[in-house]
Amino acid sequence: MEMGIKLYGVAGSPNVRGAMLGLAEKGVDYELVDVFPPFKAPDHMARNPFGRVPVLEHDGFLLYETQAILRYVDQAFPGPALQPADAREAARMNQILGIVDCYLFETWSGAIGFERLIATSFLGRPCDLAQVEAAVPLARCCAEALEAVISAPYLTGGTFSLADIRLMPHFDWLRRTPEGEAMLADKGGLVRWFEQVRARPSAQAVLQP
Repeated sequence: MEMGIKLYGVAGSPNVRGAMLGLAEKGVDYELVDVFPPFKAPDHMARNPFGRVPVLEHDGFLLYETQAILRYVDQAFPGPALQPADAREAARMNQILGIVDCYLFETWSGAIGFERLIATSFLGRPCDLAQVEAAVPLARCCAEALEAVISAPYLTGGTFSLADIRLMPHFDWLRRTPEGEAMLADKGGLVRWFEQVRARPSAQAVLQP
């Protein structure tokens, strides 16, 4: 194991799983420090003033926000490059990362996935259907936007990139919900993409129910 590498978070979180996928793709060994509920202790709170996971610690260097962690991991460790060299592929990757961070996370995972998968199974309360229904229009818009720009074999073309890594855990959550099943029914490009990337060793290790 590389010395001093810790990832603070909850293993089931799509954002934490994104960081885990990046570390796995680069072949980096690390310690997953379970933090549930997130940042329950003052020393954890100091690691991220926004109170969210994941947080990466590497030899005393602390970093939060999944996209920042993924870019750092790609640059700091040897292994296959996770950012395209081609300018247009790189631009498409950044566009998709922006969609995930700005629009998709809060709807696919923060509202629909959380209410359908976490509230009922882990929090012991009924699904808040009003919150789910309110999230559906933007969630559908995200699915349509991604279907319109997806290339092959990966999201941006020939390079498996941070865009694939960032989207995989959120897609995995959404497809397990009735709303996701409905909105992905005619998204053949996205469905074929996920069937391919879910077979990667990193996905097999990280994307467990």
